[in-house]
Amino acid sequence: MSVITRDVVVVGAGPSGLTAAAELRKAGLSVAVLEARDRVGGRTWTGDIDGAMIEIGGQWLSPHHTAALELVAELGLETFSRYRDGRSVYLAADGVRHEFTGDVFPAPEATAKEIDRLLALLDELAAEVGAEEPWTHPNAEELDAIPFSIWLERQSDDEYARETVSFYVSGAMLTKPAHTFSTLQALQMAAAQSSFTALATDTFMLDKRVIGGMQQVSQRLAAGLGDDLHLNSPVRRIEWSDAGVTVFADGELRVRAERVVLAVPPNLYSTISFDPPMPRRRHQMYQHMSFGFVVKVHAVYSTPFWRAKGLSGTGFSDTDFVSEIYDNTNHGMDNGALVGFIAGAQADAVFEMSPEDRRRAILACLVKYLGPEAANPEVYYESDWGAEEWTRGAYGVSFDLGGLTRYGRDHREPLGPIHFACSDLAGHGFQHVDGAVRMGKRAAAAIVSQRTLV
Repeated sequence: MSVITRDVVVVGAGPSGLTAAAELRKAGLSVAVLEARDRVGGRTWTGDIDGAMIEIGGQWLSPHHTAALELVAELGLETFSRYRDGRSVYLAADGVRHEFTGDVFPAPEATAKEIDRLLALLDELAAEVGAEEPWTHPNAEELDAIPFSIWLERQSDDEYARETVSFYVSGAMLTKPAHTFSTLQALQMAAAQSSFTALATDTFMLDKRVIGGMQQVSQRLAAGLGDDLHLNSPVRRIEWSDAGVTVFADGELRVRAERVVLAVPPNLYSTISFDPPMPRRRHQMYQHMSFGFVVKVHAVYSTPFWRAKGLSGTGFSDTDFVSEIYDNTNHGMDNGALVGFIAGAQADAVFEMSPEDRRRAILACLVKYLGPEAANPEVYYESDWGAEEWTRGAYGVSFDLGGLTRYGRDHREPLGPIHFACSDLAGHGFQHVDGAVRMGKRAAAAIVSQRTLV
């Protein structure tokens, strides 16, 4: 058995864990990083699929993602903007295909005004609730007890307006049906991205990508770790006390340290045996946090044929399998790439199909959006993070009804020598690489501060 002694052991080599490790090393602490996979990057993963560079996991940065943008620049990486020129496409529930410009889906004038009214109301509430401590809002318990779908029904009789506003959080972010999460959770999601209107603004969200892929952030952070990075090392057991921790991983690896940073999603904590067990409240809390489910679909073509038609490659639908599509062509490439998303119950439905039927149904949706050329991609790939052993869902973990007010004040707090860092726990940047970076820095700062005080 290999026994290592370090000041801190980090479990998880995604952006959060590696940011924590980098910050701790800057402060002069020794660190070991244990990663279950055979690669770094966590939910960011840039793969070569049939000769095409595919961003299998998280890939986008938006203007408010300042922590991630600063880290990208610090690491010497460059970004490029998503292609947006031309008209977008909206597939309506009645089967009519609309081409439009701007950020607002085509709608009758009265419905468009109702959408604007709801967004203004939600912007005001999201600003009051805030991203960091929504459970402290005076009406937090009431908002946390009301499913977002029910809250919208109480605010508006316009079903189209309700479905449109709901989509920005339910389909595009939390990837759960709007009756399964609270209004408070929806408001926190919006506040974490600066406002509800920002969620609804195509020219704001999904703004930039890293040239060469987002996984490079983790790869460059990990480059200096050398033998202190241990891949293929799932952690199975953590013994902890006021005296420190001993972490046991596969391959007969054991690490003794003063502190440990768990930089994996909360749904994976249950894969680790803790001695002594976590307190009852922690066990309960993690049972009320769950992943949504979204499938990311990639299609690569010889050319970005939609651009010649005056189309941006952006499309939306609240009824078809593929609810969102975007031009995902890599920087400097002459070919064309699309990425699409299938969320929630729609994702459940497509995975009841055979792989062949699923591909046909998905490509048929792309044809509706962009025309017959979309039927025959040169490369086709589905990112199914729900089947990935060391993630088990997408995009991130969120609370069920009542969870934020019941447990929110505790879910980022250390447990003795155990610290927690991942995008799912973040306020600002929640569920994004930005949140992962922020939480990694937060955990490292807490450890350095506590060591200084001793």
